[in-house]
Amino acid sequence: MAEKNVTCHIPKPAIDFNPPVYHVLPAAKPFHLDGNIEKDFWEDIPYTCDFADISGPGFPVPRFRTRAKMCWDQDNLYIAALLEGDEIWASITERDAVIFHDNDFEIFVDPDSDTQQYYEFEMNALNTVWDLMLTKAYRDNGSPVNSFDIKGLQSAVHINGGLNNPQGRNSSWSVEVVFPFTSFMECLGGKKRPETGDFWRMNFSRVQWLVDVKDGHYEKRLGSDGTSPLPEDNWVWAPTGVVNIHYPELWGFVFFTDSPQKEFAIPELEKQKWALRTLYYEEHRFWDENGCFTDKLEELTSLPPSFPVCIETTKHFFEISCQSTEGGTLYILADGKTVYLPGE
Repeated sequence: MAEKNVTCHIPKPAIDFNPPVYHVLPAAKPFHLDGNIEKDFWEDIPYTCDFADISGPGFPVPRFRTRAKMCWDQDNLYIAALLEGDEIWASITERDAVIFHDNDFEIFVDPDSDTQQYYEFEMNALNTVWDLMLTKAYRDNGSPVNSFDIKGLQSAVHINGGLNNPQGRNSSWSVEVVFPFTSFMECLGGKKRPETGDFWRMNFSRVQWLVDVKDGHYEKRLGSDGTSPLPEDNWVWAPTGVVNIHYPELWGFVFFTDSPQKEFAIPELEKQKWALRTLYYEEHRFWDENGCFTDKLEELTSLPPSFPVCIETTKHFFEISCQSTEGGTLYILADGKTVYLPGE
């Protein structure tokens, strides 16, 4: 029998669950927004690790270094990033346009780690921004809410060199972004701000296009057809193992803390979510191959989780559940949403 050649509509990532962790320290000095992060406010705030290729280990190291840092106070989350490299250009000036058609810096926020109702923010070197909310990931038939605005958002850019000037002494550009906690209430059940020990799932991305210099200007490098640009590079804080940033289950863990001495580990509940997530990928693979879901664990994996799971299916939906390490019940649904119901 010929082997089936089936394209999975939800590709399984080529990496395991090993997201980075960052501890957000309190802001301790006065803040002045100007995009320049070489100042007292950021002096004692550590950087993230260097960004890597979105596909993960084994792929080329980005040709330009990128790092971010964060801190917080009663009202806001402060984010800064340093994007090194001499190719500093931008052309988009309309708010809520598709910013990643330029080189850009992007922020993704899932405050409750359920992979749905999360936020995306993009900006270019002109400080043109695009903010939106995703009802769920595109792979799960999510829709972007482009009319969403982050109320109270502030952002700024600082350029070391010249903008749109290949002959300039260009070395880097940096950004500062201020997110008021009140803007994220939709995903926090009415809670206005995090507390020490709370975490958000977040990721950062840098889109960088290959360019050539022609007649003193940057132009995107074209592919073999001579008309379409070569694919952009995607450099991220937390690789997703697939060229798709919209895999929130693999984003980093951002813990809020009130002291450098207080650090936190990824909760066991989140590790259980990943175990169920691997079955979610397999259920969708099974659908692609058979046109239905299955309630038989052995048809999904030869390496089942180390704890019992229950799989329930209908013609067009599935629900996988397990008892959590915290005493309640954990679910993952066919549309990717994870739900935790505490025990009595």
